[in-house]
Amino acid sequence: MPWVVVIGAGPAGLMAAEGLSDHGIAVTILDRMPSPARKLLIAGRGGLNLTHTEPLDLFLSRYGTSRPRLEPHIRAFPPEAVREWAEGLGQETFAGTSGRVFPRAMKAAPLLRAWLRRLDARGVRLMTRHTWTGWSGDGALTVDRPGDAPLHLRPDATILALGGASWPRLGSDAAWVPSLTARGVTVAPFTPSNAGALIAWSPTLRDRFAGTPLKRIAAIAGGRTVRGEALITAAGLEGGAIYALSPELRGGTVLHLDLRPDLPQEEVARRFAAPRRGQSLANHLRRTLALPPAAISLLREGLPDPSDTAARIKALPLPVTGLAGLGRAISSAGGVRWGEVADDLSLRTLPDILVAGEMLDWEAPTGGHLLTACFATGRAAAQGVLARLRRMPA
Repeated sequence: MPWVVVIGAGPAGLMAAEGLSDHGIAVTILDRMPSPARKLLIAGRGGLNLTHTEPLDLFLSRYGTSRPRLEPHIRAFPPEAVREWAEGLGQETFAGTSGRVFPRAMKAAPLLRAWLRRLDARGVRLMTRHTWTGWSGDGALTVDRPGDAPLHLRPDATILALGGASWPRLGSDAAWVPSLTARGVTVAPFTPSNAGALIAWSPTLRDRFAGTPLKRIAAIAGGRTVRGEALITAAGLEGGAIYALSPELRGGTVLHLDLRPDLPQEEVARRFAAPRRGQSLANHLRRTLALPPAAISLLREGLPDPSDTAARIKALPLPVTGLAGLGRAISSAGGVRWGEVADDLSLRTLPDILVAGEMLDWEAPTGGHLLTACFATGRAAAQGVLARLRRMPA
């Protein structure tokens, strides 16, 4: 029986193992952490956003320049297949008003437990605290393990699903990069994605409003506008509307906030021009435009000339110095460059090694797009291995 090693027990690695075990392949999963899928479990604390119900063409557009390479794999395992898969594990799903899809339990742990039971029942072996360190001189996989000599493994194929570089304390620390670059594989540097924007607030705003949400706003950068919510933090702004603009904000730029995106510029100007009748500017803004105290304080932050108030409500400029670091980012950009990867997700220079998940060079916004692509590429890597095994001499 052919034997395949999957390195990395996150969503992509577990899905690859499942795809192989569907066909009776012997699979061993190695992971350096004490337990599998730690990042999935942390993500599940907020409900575990599995996928999204938006039209598939719109869904695919979220992957930007990586769409051409990810599209075949996501079409082969689209959002509706993700939901069917979860429900096959006994985890009923539902779509929220935003179209985001969650398990009914709103937790990752029940789904993960059911998934691991299924893999165990199929004979998939999970070995934790086993760290892949590269290859020996004769081409064997080298694996460190606690309290014993390193392993030297020679599987028929290997799937690497080692993650990106965000939340490194959970296992995705990109320690695998030197092993691949030593074999001539080009890896794009990892940078934060779906991360907060860094803004140098005044002490007054920071001390008074850190932790305050901004609801029903629009964020604008690089020609893109994203409606949603944000959260003022001591270091800047976080939240869905900000995360979605990570590619535009990464190098530092001016972020504009539309504090009343539901009103056209002319209506904002008309309301602001109403007589104040002795009211302060703050009370006038609350009365005529229903701006909350945090939004009014933001206007003062970026408003040296009060005569510009109406215009700034629709386009408040905030200088961004960059994104919060990888330790706080939800995901990362960078990884194995697509030019190094064949259509079946094998490495062109190491054809018995396939790659999946966030270690590939792509990024996407939150909303189920991250997990769906991890599932889909894990499934695709398994299909790539199966095709290679079928071509092997008996």
